Amino acid sequence: MFEKLGQPNWDAMFAVNTPLIELAVRATVLYAVILVLMRLMPRRTGGELAAIDLIFLLLIAGAASNAFGAYESVTEGLILIAVLVLWDYALNAASYRFRFIERLVSAPPIPVVRDGKLLRRNMRREFLTEDELMSSLRQQEITSLDEVKLAYIEGDGAITVVRRRHHG
Repeated sequence: MFEKLGQPNWDAMFAVNTPLIELAVRATVLYAVILVLMRLMPRRTGGELAAIDLIFLLLIAGAASNAFGAYESVTEGLILIAVLVLWDYALNAASYRFRFIERLVSAPPIPVVRDGKLLRRNMRREFLTEDELMSSLRQQEITSLDEVKLAYIEGDGAITVVRRRHHG
């Protein structure tokens, strides 16, 4: 039964035919380009992906796989993955250590409500609708904008709120 499957070509499966520097440069360039694209994308409320965002990510992944080249060995694929993981680790470590790097790679919180008033310009810039904002506020048991001193859309799309203090 298994005779039809044939013998694997172990040498070809693990051979590195592409220069290591080329693998590293391709992975590095793609990591940087995708990081910039993701940084420029508007945030989604609650950090959730809308269908259009998912399609966008799938298209980027497909394009990126073509840009990685037609690698046939497991080793070349593992090298690409290792370079991507290395860059991700390095950027996380650097952004932890250096504030300016964190500001480059992380989206800052954007105020969307101040003293019960909608900051429509910021909402427009983040493609945040009033309905989405109010839905998020209701999930935090806030029924009126009058209860909100400040509300921000965070880098991950979550809405955080500072409530007004009521005296009495």
